[in-house]
Amino acid sequence: MKETTYTLGLSELDGFASEFLDRFSEGVVILKGDVAAGKTTLVKTIAKLKGICDDVTSPTFSLQQCYGEDTYHYDIYNKGLDHFVALGMLEELEKPGLHFIEWGNDELEKILDAAGFDVVSIDIDKISDDKREYTVCIR
Repeated sequence: MKETTYTLGLSELDGFASEFLDRFSEGVVILKGDVAAGKTTLVKTIAKLKGICDDVTSPTFSLQQCYGEDTYHYDIYNKGLDHFVALGMLEELEKPGLHFIEWGNDELEKILDAAGFDVVSIDIDKISDDKREYTVCIR
């Protein structure tokens, strides 16, 4: 497991997202952080770099959004991990592409590791209105 921390302003997010895509273009990305930390902003930035023109929004109430042909965005905040699993959403993660899961936790990481998924977790901490700390853990 490799962990790296970056402190970035919003203007530096494109560069971070581009480097991330160079290293991790397929698999599951677990996004952790408080409300308004920037989880959806990171997904928007990555989608834009992939040439996706769709309106990227947090799937808080819909549970899942699909962008383009291979970018998926999930939010398990409202219903929790048990509901996510009960709906069969783990099978969705088998589709080729990038799968971003907001509000994932250690339990989800263990499930995905045991199932053999490629997993990256990104913990986002809001330092100020313009700065975030991104701790990237590649398993």
